[in-house]
Amino acid sequence: MIKKKLLGSLAALALFLTVGAKAAPVHAASMSRYVTELLCKNHMRGAVTVVENGRSKTIGVGYANYGRRIKNSGRAVYPAASLQKAVTAAMLMQVMRESRGKKHFTANTKISKWYPRLKSAKQITVSDLLTHTSGYYVYNLEDSRKKVYTEKGAIDWTINQVNSTWQYPVGSYHYNDTNYMLLAGIIQKQTGKSYAYNLRKRIVKKLRLTHTCLRENLPSSLHLAKSYLYLGRNYQAPVLLPKSVASQMPGAGDLISTPYEYLQIQRGLHNGKLLSKKQFSEMTHMPSKATTYCGGIYLKKSGKVKLAYGSIAYEHYATYYQLTTDNRYGMVMFLNQRNASENQVKAVGYQILSRIKAGTFARK
Repeated sequence: MIKKKLLGSLAALALFLTVGAKAAPVHAASMSRYVTELLCKNHMRGAVTVVENGRSKTIGVGYANYGRRIKNSGRAVYPAASLQKAVTAAMLMQVMRESRGKKHFTANTKISKWYPRLKSAKQITVSDLLTHTSGYYVYNLEDSRKKVYTEKGAIDWTINQVNSTWQYPVGSYHYNDTNYMLLAGIIQKQTGKSYAYNLRKRIVKKLRLTHTCLRENLPSSLHLAKSYLYLGRNYQAPVLLPKSVASQMPGAGDLISTPYEYLQIQRGLHNGKLLSKKQFSEMTHMPSKATTYCGGIYLKKSGKVKLAYGSIAYEHYATYYQLTTDNRYGMVMFLNQRNASENQVKAVGYQILSRIKAGTFARK
């Protein structure tokens, strides 16, 4: 009898250890190894923050600057590209909540309130800008004009392009940086402070971020990763996001950050530090919503998953994230080397996501 009990106890212990051995390593060294091997196999370099059951881990792969052998870790930072749009939308929601008296506005307020000389402004609402349904579309916004713009100068240039060129009908969905640049201008006009000031006050300080800023304000303590292509060899055709190009896209493409700090921003959209859950829902469910996109975010899987992708023309960066809307599972990926299309980057991201929690995330 004692022998049977002993054997039973040993069997139970063995089962416990086996189950534990299968569950634990995925969240530690094996995940780092998996992500590193997957990126290397696909000739990608950068930093990836994975989130499993609320715990995060950042994995750096390769170099932020190959010539100087600076790794994708520590003080390396990256352009957030279009992932900045959710940050702009969140600040807009904060400013809207604070608006009073003559400055009060809602999602349905016409943008002629701030842009009286802008084409079709009397028919376009704040909601239309947040959902890319204004009809505004300016080509070649990311082409280098070899000039560093002020926020106002960049927005004025874009307004002149809208006023002097054919535009799509109001209400039609066309993804374009113009919409979020105009939102950046509204933030500035409402508060009387620059977008840069509002970013520091409303996002950076509230979340105590140390690796997030605008390109123009990048401190010497941080190292902006160069972008590279894989052309039979790693680290070819290096390109660095210049201040001039970044300055052309206030609110839409001039943010610098890391995948870990961007995760903190996404968490802040739900936990009350930036927005409440109700305000996040309002931001992502505007009246003019025509697709799964709203407020800088695509909602998929019946709203259980949020995601966005970003890149900058003529450069080799790529940013991509998918997170459950409770931020407990997912991934934020900032790449500074690739030789792949958007769909290929997303396919690699999906493999990581499937490893984190299979059956939860969207393929793209």
